[in-house]
Amino acid sequence: MSNILYLIPARGGSKGIPGKNIKPLAGRPLIAYSIDVARQLADTADICISTDDPKIADVARAEGIDVPFMRPAALAADTSGTYEVLLHALDFYQSRGKEYDTLVLLQPTSPLRTADDVRQALALYTPDIDMVVSVKEAATNPYYNAYEEDGNGFLHISKGNGNYTRRQDAPHVWEYNGAVYVINVASLRKMRLGEFRRRRCYVMDSARSVDLDTPLDWMIAETIINNQR
Repeated sequence: MSNILYLIPARGGSKGIPGKNIKPLAGRPLIAYSIDVARQLADTADICISTDDPKIADVARAEGIDVPFMRPAALAADTSGTYEVLLHALDFYQSRGKEYDTLVLLQPTSPLRTADDVRQALALYTPDIDMVVSVKEAATNPYYNAYEEDGNGFLHISKGNGNYTRRQDAPHVWEYNGAVYVINVASLRKMRLGEFRRRRCYVMDSARSVDLDTPLDWMIAETIINNQR
């Protein structure tokens, strides 16, 4: 596989955990964990930090990664979509004669993802699909313990007939964990990620799937990292 861009998106604003992308996690800026993974997989020229925040850019440079552009404010609001951020980065490199056919999205909020996780996701990728995405087993299973209300206000199982008495007998269901996305650039230029139909999953365990959205998530991740040390 060739021409892979490793993209780490890191905007300055964050309501759940203020300044989280450069907030120290177990003694290191959060974004450094994703940079470490990317550097095990690619030359620094193929690692892109997309940020609107000079402080984040300074931290990235201190970690040895150049920041060739600053993300426009229009792509750094709470309502800004990942899709536009990905295209903006690809268009930047394309305008300078650098074409990528594969994009690996590494969100800083998944600090427990490893380089081996990315390698295994890349091994599942082929150019005839849209994306390989990392997942974990869903906490709630629509065949077993997820319910909906009917028109009369009564609960019924979301999928199936409700006859599963053991969770392990129900079909497996997965949820994105936000750690690794291996994206076909040709597909991305045609449609948004949610419109992809040819998706394969790379399964990760719950511990490495911690996604930092709340202070509690942060405490859990920090505890895991400190215990690993």
